[in-house]
Amino acid sequence: MPDIYAAQAEDDFSRARVRELLSRISTMLDPDRRKLLSLNDVRSVLKPSGESYKGMQVVQLDRIVGSEGRYRDFAQGFLPRFDHLKTRWMRVDMAHYQDITLPPITLYEIGGAYFVRDGNHRVSVARMQGSFAIDAEVVSLSSEIPLAPDMTIEDLKKAVIGFEKSVFYRETRMLELTGYADLDFTAPGQYDVVMNHILVHKYYLNERQEKEIPLDDAILSWWRTVYEPIRAIIAEERILWRFPDRTVSDLYVYVVKHWDQLKRKYGIPVPLESAAKDFSARYGKDLPARLREVFRKILKRE
Repeated sequence: MPDIYAAQAEDDFSRARVRELLSRISTMLDPDRRKLLSLNDVRSVLKPSGESYKGMQVVQLDRIVGSEGRYRDFAQGFLPRFDHLKTRWMRVDMAHYQDITLPPITLYEIGGAYFVRDGNHRVSVARMQGSFAIDAEVVSLSSEIPLAPDMTIEDLKKAVIGFEKSVFYRETRMLELTGYADLDFTAPGQYDVVMNHILVHKYYLNERQEKEIPLDDAILSWWRTVYEPIRAIIAEERILWRFPDRTVSDLYVYVVKHWDQLKRKYGIPVPLESAAKDFSARYGKDLPARLREVFRKILKRE
């Protein structure tokens, strides 16, 4: 009888590996789509402010999208990626056929999605067996941003950036004040940087005023006397062309930071236009570099 269970488990593992191979082929042009999310990567993007113990729950398997430590061992859907997982995977599968009750898995929940802390093989086997849900002990990490089951880490970054933009525009009334809705970034956290720029600008404006100026006035002044001139330089010098994966707002932040670094380094005032040109020359990509990057991306996909 045990030989029958072992044969069934070995056949299940072989089928799981075939599915993983087919998944690899179908996502060849977009390999990130088949990766499990890393909990540490998600944490670094979402930066949860706290956690709470939720106890025992029944969790839908399709809401388990990643792992704390074994995200490299399994593909999306918890398909095993390597043959060295076979022995442990088969033991769990054999327990299923023998009706042996295994301990509940442990999960982290964040944004409505779940990440395995312990029990990756049990999740993999349960999905292969067609189960709908699994018993789990859950710890919840706080987040205002929902996670979809098919999200990649890049999708998550875009969701965070979109959330940060909505909060920034709501709290600053930027659109009403300036009529500009294209303050866009390619990395999380930049709206906080811009807000700090505005507050510093407000501080210097207040030094010349008897009364505290309203935040709306500071925002409009920052827009007209800081952001718009830098945006004009970026356009006039065609700097964006040398940074094809970035936005004008990205370059605004980079140029301001570089400008400050140059002033600190040389201890003298540096013209803004000179700082922008220096940044472009130092870090921008010329045509040959851009072509090489295109070829690298093509070769990587192949």
